[in-house]
Amino acid sequence: MTPIVDLTGQQAPRSQSLWLYLLLAVVAAIAAGLISFGWRQSLLFLIGTLFGLTLYHASFGFASSYRRLMVQGDGQGVLAQVVMLALATVLFAPILIGGLGRGSLAPVALQGAIGALVFGVGMQLGSGCACGTLYTIGGGSSMMLFTLLTFGIGSFLGTLTNGFWQGLPQTEPVALVAWGWAGVALQLVLLVLLGVGLWYWQRRQGHATLPLKPPPSWRSLLYGPWSLVAGGVVLALLNTLTLLLAGRPWGVTWGFTLWTAKLATLLGWNPASSEFWSQEAIAEVLQANVFADITSVMNVGIVLGAAIAAAIAGQLTVRQPPSRLAVLAALIGGLMMGYGAWLAFGCNVGAYFSGIASTSLHGWLWIVFALLGTLLGVRLRPLFRLSN
Repeated sequence: MTPIVDLTGQQAPRSQSLWLYLLLAVVAAIAAGLISFGWRQSLLFLIGTLFGLTLYHASFGFASSYRRLMVQGDGQGVLAQVVMLALATVLFAPILIGGLGRGSLAPVALQGAIGALVFGVGMQLGSGCACGTLYTIGGGSSMMLFTLLTFGIGSFLGTLTNGFWQGLPQTEPVALVAWGWAGVALQLVLLVLLGVGLWYWQRRQGHATLPLKPPPSWRSLLYGPWSLVAGGVVLALLNTLTLLLAGRPWGVTWGFTLWTAKLATLLGWNPASSEFWSQEAIAEVLQANVFADITSVMNVGIVLGAAIAAAIAGQLTVRQPPSRLAVLAALIGGLMMGYGAWLAFGCNVGAYFSGIASTSLHGWLWIVFALLGTLLGVRLRPLFRLSN
């Protein structure tokens, strides 16, 4: 076997090479097995692994980027997200205008604002977001398993209280792309203004203005690390591929919700007792094989992709939770993220990234209230001895 090297250029332990080849074999086997559900399902699983690899190599954290902006005045991570959103908007536009796919659309609703606020607090306590939970698990974080567990419980509980929140004020979904290229241009102008504002903010705070380092090379492409901008560009490209293949953009939360509902049925819960789960279309999804669900197979792909990236970088190892308080924070944070994501019609991926890329106003509402939640969440972190 050809040995791999770690980030310092030294030969990585033989165990990392063994893990890498095992993980590649698992990915190949799953991709081959998914062909029985259609070639698109297999390709979407592989795209999921590329999402995981990208998130890991670029250390592309949404929660950590917001925290650094609030606490340290460092907006590099958020600036990279603006670049990602602008590129995704441009790439999504011809697909959506041409009717080749449907965007991530949802009402502009009071429940969405409340949900995003709750999610913002939760991702600071849980030390991660929806996709961050998956890719850090793939990288070896055992603590994020607790976050994942309660994330699923929270989103499942959201489905059981779905009727209550629907009575709150809301509009029909509003997307700027409905105005054609004029609407797309309007969003791009807003993103450019945000980017320029963050750039000047970075200069005044004495931080690097654009997260382009380390510079790209063939070696870093494989072994990492990637710059935040490079990660954002690749995420935008992968989300566009997801839109083309799946007919809708990248999402994460539904997979967690479905997994928890399936587990609940095994424990004796009756889906017929729920107004949401007794709907014919939803009941069919619940009864179907989990590998028939696009979000589920992509979520599995993210975990495996991040694990492959960690093994390539010579960093794949199981990390224990730092403390019991950190585990408690992860449990509370996961529960809040799950419930908040259901209320807000998605998480940082489905509502924020895919929503704004689809020019849906609910995505803009999401980020405003998620940042307010972040402001509260960073103040709560010291109670659990979590550093800011």
